[in-house]
Amino acid sequence: MSQTIELAKELIHRPSVTPEDAGCQQLIAERLARLGFRAEHLRFGEVDNLWLRRGDSGPLFCFAGHTDVVPTGPESKWLHPPFSATLADGMLHGRGAADMKGSIAAFVSACERFVAANPQHRGSIAFLITSDEEGPAADGTVRVIETLEGRGEKIDWCLVGEPTSTAKVGDVVKNGRRGSLNGRLLVKGVQGHVAYPHLAQNPVHQAAAALAELAAIDWDRGNASFPPTSFQISNIQAGTGATNIIPGELEVVFNFRFSTEQTEAGLREKVEALLGRHALDYELEWSLSGNPFLTEGGALLEATQEAIEAICGYRPEVNTAGGTSDGRFIAPTGAQVLELGPLNATIHKVNECVSITDLDTLSAVYEAILGRLLAN
Repeated sequence: MSQTIELAKELIHRPSVTPEDAGCQQLIAERLARLGFRAEHLRFGEVDNLWLRRGDSGPLFCFAGHTDVVPTGPESKWLHPPFSATLADGMLHGRGAADMKGSIAAFVSACERFVAANPQHRGSIAFLITSDEEGPAADGTVRVIETLEGRGEKIDWCLVGEPTSTAKVGDVVKNGRRGSLNGRLLVKGVQGHVAYPHLAQNPVHQAAAALAELAAIDWDRGNASFPPTSFQISNIQAGTGATNIIPGELEVVFNFRFSTEQTEAGLREKVEALLGRHALDYELEWSLSGNPFLTEGGALLEATQEAIEAICGYRPEVNTAGGTSDGRFIAPTGAQVLELGPLNATIHKVNECVSITDLDTLSAVYEAILGRLLAN
């Protein structure tokens, strides 16, 4: 069993359901201390974060990832206990195997081999590890970046280990992500008896036309790097459960995944103007998860494409599809940010697993990227 798989098993054994780290970061810090990495444990609120760095000069290459995992769901539905880190049929099974303890293990083993071969490598290597990626993401990577920015410590290249691959490892690299803007709309009416509608105001009826208009808008056509902006209602709730009561309020939760064709301010303005045209009595709370970011080219993308082609034998697709990642907190500092990790077919599912061979391949790709950027 490779060093990558052994470490991945150790990490999966630790039940680090967000925001718990369960000792994962200490394990990583102790292992990388042997290579001369200086560890800085940064705890904000209930969240453990780890900043590790080897070297003092630039350029600074950073591996970024998270040790927290989503809840397992009913453990009785798992073929293998979710924190058993079972090896079976060429797969490593367990919560976090693909998202993203497998990537972290590949980071570490790649770094160990690279440093052994290049003890006097140029620049610096860092790890930014959080336990808040699967949660609110308020006290994790964003707070570490604030700390680094406050003391003038700049990341040049950042590789995030999110599971980006679809059919085979390394076939997709993310060079950006869409923005994510959430809204919670409360439409106010007047509760009453369904037999006396003239004595009530039904907020569902009042809001229906506005919601239909929002859902029908063609917000933009996207561009060469991003798909079109999408609007989706994720939750809608009204009423008491009784069949004879007109509800007094309607709550609607919605989300925009937006391209660089839009801005947060612009989307908010358009929605509020539309609600105003429909003369609704409403309250609206906004929450920005992150703005879109894009790494269009540069040394990191070139090194990553070359490394995948050399190790895997094919050129990866580069796109911005999918959800958000912690890259949204790192890219605004000016860093080149890419995401590359294992297959995403089982992430957040019961029976999450990852191919043992894929993790070893991924580790070799990470090592090759380091070699192209930092080898003397």
